[in-house]
Amino acid sequence: MKKKLHVFFSGSVQGVGFRYTTERIARRHPVTGYVRNLPDGRVELLAEGDESALQEFLKAVREGFNSYIRDADVKWDNATGEFERFGTKF
Repeated sequence: MKKKLHVFFSGSVQGVGFRYTTERIARRHPVTGYVRNLPDGRVELLAEGDESALQEFLKAVREGFNSYIRDADVKWDNATGEFERFGTKF
């Protein structure tokens, strides 16, 4: 069963290549969805795929930006199948 991963990252996560790098990391994992900056300084990540792929994807993002992330509000749900690929949303 496909799952949905919805994460709000806070800290020094804007202006450090977070979106670009997250999109590159997503290419190495079978996930769909998006990443985007929010007006309040957080970064939103929404991804769908197999739970194990999503866990590996999230782990890679966290490892890549560990020194920039202060907090990550992570929520899991059932996938909706609404995405065809992973990209940056503006």
